Amino acid sequence: MIEWNEVLVQRLDAPLRTWFVEQSLWSDRMVEPSWQETRKEFEGELTLVLFGPAKGAGVKPELLAAMLEPFWPTLTLENGSPLIRSVRLVGGFLNLGLSYEYWRQRWSLGYDLTHVSIHGNLNHEATRERSKIVLEYSSPNTNKPLHLGHVRNNLLGDSMYRILRSLGHEVMRVQVVNDRGIHICKSMLAWQKFGNGAEPNTSNVKGDHFVGHFYVLYEKTFQAQVEEAVAAGLTREEAEASAPILQEARTMLQQWEHSDESVVNLWKKMNAWVYEGFDITYERLGIGFDRNYYESQTYLLGKNLVEQGLVQGVFRKDEKGAVWVDLQDRGLDSKILLRSDGTSLYITQDLGTADQRQKDWPFDQMIYTVADEQNYHFKVLFATLEKLGFAWASRCYHLSYGMVDLPSGRMKSREGKVVDADDLMDEVQVLAEAKMGESEKLQSMGMDERKELALQIGLAALKFFILKVDPGKRMTFNPEDSIDMQGHTGPFVQYAHARIASMLDRVEGQEKVFQVKDESEPWTLDPNRSWLSAELDLIRQFSQFIPAVNLAAENHNPAHVADFAYSLATAFNRFYHDCPVLQESNAETRYFRIGLCKQTRFLLRDSLDLLGIKAPERM
Repeated sequence: MIEWNEVLVQRLDAPLRTWFVEQSLWSDRMVEPSWQETRKEFEGELTLVLFGPAKGAGVKPELLAAMLEPFWPTLTLENGSPLIRSVRLVGGFLNLGLSYEYWRQRWSLGYDLTHVSIHGNLNHEATRERSKIVLEYSSPNTNKPLHLGHVRNNLLGDSMYRILRSLGHEVMRVQVVNDRGIHICKSMLAWQKFGNGAEPNTSNVKGDHFVGHFYVLYEKTFQAQVEEAVAAGLTREEAEASAPILQEARTMLQQWEHSDESVVNLWKKMNAWVYEGFDITYERLGIGFDRNYYESQTYLLGKNLVEQGLVQGVFRKDEKGAVWVDLQDRGLDSKILLRSDGTSLYITQDLGTADQRQKDWPFDQMIYTVADEQNYHFKVLFATLEKLGFAWASRCYHLSYGMVDLPSGRMKSREGKVVDADDLMDEVQVLAEAKMGESEKLQSMGMDERKELALQIGLAALKFFILKVDPGKRMTFNPEDSIDMQGHTGPFVQYAHARIASMLDRVEGQEKVFQVKDESEPWTLDPNRSWLSAELDLIRQFSQFIPAVNLAAENHNPAHVADFAYSLATAFNRFYHDCPVLQESNAETRYFRIGLCKQTRFLLRDSLDLLGIKAPERM
């Protein structure tokens, strides 16, 4: 049930029970009153299910509804005005319509919170617990550019950062850069063999794309060597294990681990190329980080914790010298933490990194934004941290998300069959420019301004399409569908905002614009004048903003905010069609509707901002 309805139920339930007792209708057979949200096809917002209470009282639902008629006027707001506007019986369901004064107060509340949401603190309740949160996302490898999967990761992380910050939490954005290992050496080796001294600036190629090209080139060479060995009589497994280029990559990794100067210098140089490329992508995507952790600096951190666990008797060492943790009491398997040769694994590194983060910036919660392929890994990680006695381990959370497919199928990085983040942004920007070309309103816009607007619309298409999907679901990204101006898309929401901005520009300076917070102005209409359904539907939508943000934070799911934005834009479009604003001759009605437009604009802007999306003034 929606948050404001839950509050209403708490407010209505006690008086209703008292009324049942006073009317001598309460008995041991009385069923607890049941409340629901009114179905959209009926008038009202809250529904009382009468079947149970009527049966307990020994009367039919129709009679109980009639008996309740004098009760509803006794429910009032703090200023004495009625709470209930209408009561309609449909079968055994009593649909209650809330008064216009109630919605006036809801509007005022929504305006106050929205007005400070981005520039201050969305939830200013003194009872709200403020937390220090470490939020990890992105975590790329330095052997290839960011791709569509990274885009979903980054958009989820960035939106959660914005949502949590809006609720007053202190959030530290971090990423782990996977800058070491055999996969990094593969691209380094390929550059040594086939690069001929070329560099990104001399090749006019973005640094991460440049390095990624050599990672793909390595894989093609490796596969060619495997096929040659298989043709010579080896099994595929034997051929892969003995491929000369793989042996060279392993040798290079050993040289790096022993701090070979030439290998380390090459490693630093190629990583620097990649970082320059990443920064460009992050800036264009509109995201950032407060602190970076590098695997080359953290991969040894967990060894001391493993030794500590051995001393405590939490871990065990097998006959070969490998160290294990037994998690069968947690419904998990045993997990190796340290190889017999003393080398660490990813789990070892993650243990140490988690402990280091707590020392660097003591947190109340740590959120890992990582694909669902690592679900089991994080169960093991959190359980092992708890075994080590870290009280904060129970406050670690894995924001798991499904993979992103293309209409053509799954991406494969090693074969170069991926959609790079940069190429993806280029594509949605081109699609947005094509859509803009259909608008006569934008013909006078300068070239630079058009490109900037096209990027804003394209990124809105990309971000909204991804964020509107529950993170736990696997999804397919279709650029053509994402840019549809009439669909469930970011550009659709942006256009509603731009339409309001254009309308208010025409009003500004021509007449006194209705201000919601100006108490000298009459807020509501003549009390004898009923609101049109499109007006009331729009105000109902206002009340959903705060619950949507709270749900998004609680469930680690920005889709709640995206759903709100789309529903609000849809309600406004109906209002715009059914309720003339500038053409309205009655000044009081016109000011009232302009107030609705202003509030809608604030909420659209702020909800889009929580998704990392710009709200253009013109489209």
